Amino acid sequence: MDLSLTEDQKLLQNSTREFVREVLPKDVLLELDDVDVGYTDEIWRKVSNLGWMGMLIPEEYGGSGNSFTDAAVVFEELGRGPVPGPYFSSGVLSALMILEAGTSEQKQSLLPQIASGQQTIAAAITEPDYGWGPESIHMTASKGNGTYTLTGTKLFVQDAGAATQLICPVRTSENSQNAGEGISLALVSSTAPGVTRRSLPGFITGTSEVTFNSVEVPEADILGATPGNGWAAVEKAIHGAIPILCAYQVGGCQAVFDLSVEYSRTRKQFGTPIGRFQRVQDHIIVIANNLDASRWTTFEALWKLDTNRPAAGSIHMAKAVSSAGYLKACDFAHEVHAGVGVMREYGLTLHTKMSRTLYHLLGDPKFHKQRLAVALEL
Repeated sequence: MDLSLTEDQKLLQNSTREFVREVLPKDVLLELDDVDVGYTDEIWRKVSNLGWMGMLIPEEYGGSGNSFTDAAVVFEELGRGPVPGPYFSSGVLSALMILEAGTSEQKQSLLPQIASGQQTIAAAITEPDYGWGPESIHMTASKGNGTYTLTGTKLFVQDAGAATQLICPVRTSENSQNAGEGISLALVSSTAPGVTRRSLPGFITGTSEVTFNSVEVPEADILGATPGNGWAAVEKAIHGAIPILCAYQVGGCQAVFDLSVEYSRTRKQFGTPIGRFQRVQDHIIVIANNLDASRWTTFEALWKLDTNRPAAGSIHMAKAVSSAGYLKACDFAHEVHAGVGVMREYGLTLHTKMSRTLYHLLGDPKFHKQRLAVALEL
């Protein structure tokens, strides 16, 4: 198992790092933290021109057909920011859902627009009965006169504020024997009559509650040829997306580690750098351990995906470790920094808020440990 980057991936890593440094420095990220969509039109145009939104989209649909590890290299550098915006929601999770569920015509229509940045799509999966399994999907869609009528609420929808369209798993029929059956994927305009978005405070920009009040969706906007078979596509897309999200968290851990080490070298107390104090060293060691654990579990999962090996156990392990690791890294970074760490202009709190938001996205560590046990047949 070789987890080292190729020369091309190192070049991609360096170019992405340079882009973030020049276009998205800390001052810009602090401003974007107050922007509902998490980006400006100029930034979105530059990112779209770089081709990042189409990395996982095959060339036949307007993308570049990169590997999962290629995409993860980019998202690790975005995580160092941390850079907000719908790059993961649209270019990774939603793109994979359309690839897995859509008909040929739907792929030809939607994926080139995602790759070019013309459309921004977010996945609206979770509901007030919070969970990432099919048993938590209760929102209904009743059929009549060639349309489906959606009624219900989606909660904690990542990047809903920036989305032009939403992919919503909804129940088009009930199956008491199998919770995963009877779920369809509805593509809904975020500005359709009856759709209401409410930004949720305390999370990164764009995280929203989305309410659907008798929203009409044409049959043609149900992904796939056969309604009711959407959940398998959701799970497969999530499995592919998780390691890339983990790579973003790894980037966040690395940035927090770098901040803490630099501060421990420059901040003096009692006439000496605080990095010489054993307790401060203990805090930094905890950050380093979580960073390494997150990095290597993530890149093992990516390697398995790219080499078509059974990857379920590694994917669940990576998400459990990376979500907990990023959160713990931020906690112990605040121990190193003390009071200065809570000053917004310093930048650490951007990571603190991001680590809390991503902790639950696509399932929290407890959820994935339970899935890991199943994958290992324990």
